[in-house]
Amino acid sequence: MTLADTLRFAFTALARHRRRSIFSVIGMTVGVASVIVLTALGEGAQRYVTDQFSSLGSELLIVIPGKNETSGGILAGGIGGVPNDLTLDDARALERDIPGVSFVVPMVVGNETVSHLERRRQLIVVGATHQFLETRELHMGSGQFLPRDDFDRGAPVAVIGVKVASELFGNENPLGQVLRIGDWRMRAIGVLEPKGQQIGLNIDDLVIIPVASAMRMFDRSSLFRILLRLDSHSDLEAAKSRTLAILTERHDEEDVTVISQESVVESLSKILNALTLAVAGIGAISLAVAGLGVMNLMLVSVSERTSEVGLLKALGAKRRQVHALFLTEAVLLAFAGGLLGIVFGFVLVELFTVFYPKFPAAPPVWAIFSALGVAVAMGSIFGVLPARRATDLDPVAALAGR
Repeated sequence: MTLADTLRFAFTALARHRRRSIFSVIGMTVGVASVIVLTALGEGAQRYVTDQFSSLGSELLIVIPGKNETSGGILAGGIGGVPNDLTLDDARALERDIPGVSFVVPMVVGNETVSHLERRRQLIVVGATHQFLETRELHMGSGQFLPRDDFDRGAPVAVIGVKVASELFGNENPLGQVLRIGDWRMRAIGVLEPKGQQIGLNIDDLVIIPVASAMRMFDRSSLFRILLRLDSHSDLEAAKSRTLAILTERHDEEDVTVISQESVVESLSKILNALTLAVAGIGAISLAVAGLGVMNLMLVSVSERTSEVGLLKALGAKRRQVHALFLTEAVLLAFAGGLLGIVFGFVLVELFTVFYPKFPAAPPVWAIFSALGVAVAMGSIFGVLPARRATDLDPVAALAGR
């Protein structure tokens, strides 16, 4: 019996039980599609996070108050407490004493009610300096950004996101208008270009004021972060060590965490890779369930085709040939389900990107081939038992339908 004969026999048998075959294929399709979609979301999350942090540039150092041994400390405050404040004087010292620093951006972040006339919103207010614009790769839509003043000046001015401008000022030009931030009166001097979400901040929905004003407004003595932008030819690790040494000397203890953009991306990539593999494993469970469905179908098929198996054996078919016939049917079911699952998975991912175009969801190549390979493997594994049952049938008893 040739390979063509085996395939023709398998296709004919599956076509005779069309409904059961379709349900088995659907089960495998769902399993493979779930692996494709879940890994696409995991891969998309990794790309999204990497792109967000990469937009800050690889020459960026972030100083966080409090000792925290984890590289991912940028996402939360220091775990070890804050014995000393991170101050504007610390920022000046870093700007003065670290070679290769292009600029230093001290930051304060808080929530406050922002209003204009009768319109008001609860918004995130960021205290920063003029260099925040370049650090975050932002651009002005109209007006100007914060003035190039000394850290302590704290002029009563504000730059607002485009959504804030629309909701508080409507069709009015916000430039030169007065808005209230809590009990403080600020003059709007600029509106940012639309940017959307960027590393946890909706740039279109925030207000930026001078850092000294923010510290007085929120009654803060410690900064939220200090960002250091280095020259492209600077040694990042040397600058990181120097930053830590300066602040340790100033505070009489090592009570800050200094991380780089690269370390954050690397740490988050490892976490997201692990999550992607975990969700792929969850999707693979559905493939095992689909494999059980294939096995059940084939067991029923063997029980209904005992006389056919007996005839094959009476005509001289060998055990391995009968085994191959039924195993081929199981593999064909799994392979068909795998191919349809890949197509269906890609369709679902494309639909997801239509609704969320900024999320770069795309299944990795390894997931596509792995899902198809696991599907075929499941078909082969779960097809072995029915195939063996068929080969163990006695020809005489099988011809008699027993």
